[in-house]
Amino acid sequence: QVQLVESGGGLVQAGGSLRLSCAASGSIFSINAMGWYRQAPGKQRELVARITRGGATNYADSVKGRFTISRHNAKNTVYLQMNSLKPEDTAVYYCNADIVVRTTTYMVDDYWGQGTQVTVSS
Repeated sequence: QVQLVESGGGLVQAGGSLRLSCAASGSIFSINAMGWYRQAPGKQRELVARITRGGATNYADSVKGRFTISRHNAKNTVYLQMNSLKPEDTAVYYCNADIVVRTTTYMVDDYWGQGTQVTVSS
């Protein structure tokens, strides 16, 4: 069994910063790509940032230059540093990871965190 535990969400004023963390735990053999998604009221869930095990990254155009994704492979943890936050960034943020689980099959499964609320006031 594998789970993703998120932390770091909260309420912040426009122009402020937050750092989200997501740690995977359980019967993990290895983790491939990890990423952050968000869903604002009335909108579809969208990709915010993604990072491969080797460190290659990609970002949504709306957050380029403001957000930075990183990971600590030995700790099975991914981070999202969010600077210069805007009210438009208000959403529920979800952690995602492609994980090879230590079972008899050792196949890749897609896992999601429970989501954490980020609210940016003007």
